[in-house]
Amino acid sequence: MSQYKLIHCTINGKEVEKMVDVRASLTDMLRDDYHLTSVKKGCEVGECGACNVLIDGEAFNSCIYLAVWAEGKHIETLEGLLSPEGELSDIQRSFVEETAIQCGFCIPGFIMTAVEILNTGKLYTDDQLRRLLSGHLCRCTGYENIFRAVKKTMYRRHGKPIDF
Repeated sequence: MSQYKLIHCTINGKEVEKMVDVRASLTDMLRDDYHLTSVKKGCEVGECGACNVLIDGEAFNSCIYLAVWAEGKHIETLEGLLSPEGELSDIQRSFVEETAIQCGFCIPGFIMTAVEILNTGKLYTDDQLRRLLSGHLCRCTGYENIFRAVKKTMYRRHGKPIDF
């Protein structure tokens, strides 16, 4: 069996082709080959959420997702959320407004999970929203501000007044 495999995928809207080690994680490919540093190396066992990216619209821990599995997939990282003019997305703006950025290490993963949550178009209860965000660790204890940022964006998208 060959140790390397050629894969084709789309990263942040750009079609790419890359020869990857079959043992490499998607985190390693995104950081090392494409310099997408929003994808953080945290626990490397799928427990902290710092490496979360969207794969075909679903949030995954990229540290336990092999790069070869990305064949034919659409991958989105935090860098892909910026508009062509470099403007922040609504969820990114809410994180800034709610000072939910603290040290920033866990934030890209949180935001990518939030994108998946928000893209469902559902209006979640506080308990549901907390449960959906529970796969992340924040060492700065910024959970409440992060929760508020996601809830604020969800309410805005639904045209509802924000109730905190």
